[in-house]
Amino acid sequence: MNFEAHSCPNGHVTYPRHTVCPKCGEEQTEIVDLTDEVGTVVTWTTSTATPPGVREPNHLAIVEFNLGETNVRALGQTTDPVETGDQVTPVFCKELRDPGAGIREKESQDWDGYRFSPV
Repeated sequence: MNFEAHSCPNGHVTYPRHTVCPKCGEEQTEIVDLTDEVGTVVTWTTSTATPPGVREPNHLAIVEFNLGETNVRALGQTTDPVETGDQVTPVFCKELRDPGAGIREKESQDWDGYRFSPV
């Protein structure tokens, strides 16, 4: 599993993927692997009222990845509290949420994914 953003033929990159590019309307056909990239925390928050199965407190950050000619931002959980301007990298986590915590349709959920960890 990779941490993937997507791009259109005009080089616009988004995370998550869209059916068509929100900037130009072209189909997003390319995958941009962010797995080994280092990003910068743009902003963050901590939620103490979380949905079923999500750890509490839930640290979230918007992280910007500089891809040379363009940037892309992603929202995700962090492994530890972070501050604006911190450098982070995506880290794979099994079971981002607790499958046994009140989710009715467990098969409709993806349990694995990425969090951001301070570098």
